[in-house]
Amino acid sequence: MLDTGLLIIRVVIGLLMAAHGAQKLFGWFGGYGLKGTGGWLESIGLKPGVLMAFAAGFGELAGGLLFAAGLFTWVGAALIIVTMVMAIAKVHGANGLWVTQNGYEYNLVLIVIALGVAFTGAGSFSLDAVWFN
Repeated sequence: MLDTGLLIIRVVIGLLMAAHGAQKLFGWFGGYGLKGTGGWLESIGLKPGVLMAFAAGFGELAGGLLFAAGLFTWVGAALIIVTMVMAIAKVHGANGLWVTQNGYEYNLVLIVIALGVAFTGAGSFSLDAVWFN
């Protein structure tokens, strides 16, 4: 049951993170792409905006895909955590905890999930288990 639970957590969280990255990088799923995201990032003081959008999008896409697959799970978790820490530091932190006020509640939940899975391990239904055990 533990391995099934880890699989569900990894796949759902990982694919949602990857989709957020695809929004930033490619404009998929209603996103704004690199140029649009970069313009917004510059408007909040993160320059150069397109480079920052690429870094955030890459961290979310690569981290999410690695996390979902359970491949180098700790690397995927680290990419998710770094991206979410930056989101808290630069966007959501000043708004307090609650997501209803654009706070960092959701980012914190993602950090805790990524940390928990990184410390627990990806489980037997993962590429880490297949290739490294």
